[in-house]
Amino acid sequence: MKRYEVIAIVKSDLPDDDITALIERIEKIITKRKGLIVKIDKWGKRRLAYEISKQKDGYYFLIDLVGDGPIIDEIERNYKIDDRILKFITIKKEGAITREGIDQEIAAAEVKRTQVRIETDSTGSPADEKVIHQIEKASADTKDTKPRRPSVKKSVTKDEQPKKEE
Repeated sequence: MKRYEVIAIVKSDLPDDDITALIERIEKIITKRKGLIVKIDKWGKRRLAYEISKQKDGYYFLIDLVGDGPIIDEIERNYKIDDRILKFITIKKEGAITREGIDQEIAAAEVKRTQVRIETDSTGSPADEKVIHQIEKASADTKDTKPRRPSVKKSVTKDEQPKKEE
């Protein structure tokens, strides 16, 4: 068993029911073949970097899963057949492949996410004060000194260079 991420872009004009049905069909393929779904992340409708099949927008979603090669082959086969899928990519990923390891990974990510929220919510954090202090110090230093004149370098041509005597 290996860990994979499958990212797909579907046509943006599809109703939400069709998108949900598409994702549920992939879920059934994974679970029927004894794979494990880590997470399904719907990124939503976004502008495409370039036009694909005369579409300028697409609906993105990601499926993080644990499975074998035949599961990935079947998912990709279904994506190739379906005209509603504009693009897809499958990426082999490093990470836990057991349910316990995945739960630990999710818990660690949640702890990290809450720590970042706490740091950003607290006003006047020490890091911000340090940056502000450095900016104020730099601006105070520039006020006290005279502006420097740019130095002019004299260009020397070949004819003007001193010649070495032999």
